[in-house]
Amino acid sequence: MLKNLSQKFPLINFILSRVVTMVVLLFLLGFALFGLMELAPGDIVDQMMTQQIMAGAQGDGAKSISNNGQENIFSEQQLEKTRAELGLDKPFYIQYFKWLKRVIFEHDLGVSLISRAPVSFLLGSRLINTLILNLISLVLITFFSFGLGVYFSSKAGSRLDVGVTFFALFFHSFPGILLLILIQLVASITGLFPVTAYPDFPFSSSPVKFTFSYMHHIFLPLLCSFLGGFGGTMRMIRATMLDQLGMPYIFALRARGISEKRIYLNHAFRNTLNPYITGSANLLASLFGGSMIMEIIFAYPGVGRLTYEAVLQQDINLVLANSMFISALVLIGMVVSDILLAIVDPRIRYGAEK
Repeated sequence: MLKNLSQKFPLINFILSRVVTMVVLLFLLGFALFGLMELAPGDIVDQMMTQQIMAGAQGDGAKSISNNGQENIFSEQQLEKTRAELGLDKPFYIQYFKWLKRVIFEHDLGVSLISRAPVSFLLGSRLINTLILNLISLVLITFFSFGLGVYFSSKAGSRLDVGVTFFALFFHSFPGILLLILIQLVASITGLFPVTAYPDFPFSSSPVKFTFSYMHHIFLPLLCSFLGGFGGTMRMIRATMLDQLGMPYIFALRARGISEKRIYLNHAFRNTLNPYITGSANLLASLFGGSMIMEIIFAYPGVGRLTYEAVLQQDINLVLANSMFISALVLIGMVVSDILLAIVDPRIRYGAEK
């Protein structure tokens, strides 16, 4: 019966199989993250104790520990008690399954072990910033890549085409982190744009002023993200268009007197959608992956920077929630791209018998 349903609804069967694969991958990712955090030297309790010692040294001067070592013994007891309260005295796989049980059945991501704030609140406050940055970058990359890629495919071999192709290849191969640092350095020297990517006043104080200030602040991160993704995408679309224009069916259409505009838009351009849809998932993954470094350099309050700070403090609840959520978004993007590919290209038959 299941086999008959899969043959009758191949696309639904494909979606379900991808969802199951996504769930398994997220489970393994969470397990690996817990294991990696366990291998790191020290834990969050050591971080908390270090912060308390530093705060005490700054407030009271270099306060000495008692000579008979009782203070050290008390500190060790307090450390073990704190680890037990946080559940860190258990093996990492038991910690992971307890976290997973709480997320699935109680819909609770837990609290940050450092700030004691709910993880869902911390994640939600940063998520919108990361989504805005990456989705705007994706739209800009897609628009300009298709526009310039299709246009320069019709000007192949011209000086302008060679120049733009060289420009795209240069930025595609340029190290991303070096590009971020150089652009921030130029901005700090010229003063044309702020070196930080977020306004220093809340949205509620002046919504209109905040919107314009936000657009001014976010320009440099958007420029870096655009330059990093535009080159490869534009070259891929241009190469696909040139490949399609050399196909026999294009010569047949020209022989029939079909206009060049119709050949470009209705036939060659349509066939460039397949490789782009396939590569868009990888592009989205690279945008989210690169946004962590970009958010750190430009002090942008997004999920990537929050994850980086949580890793430094070994806040496992926050690290796991952020990493799993971003991974889920990327995997969902891959599933959506495969579904769109099946819709755009009728030759694809998911689940069909070979």
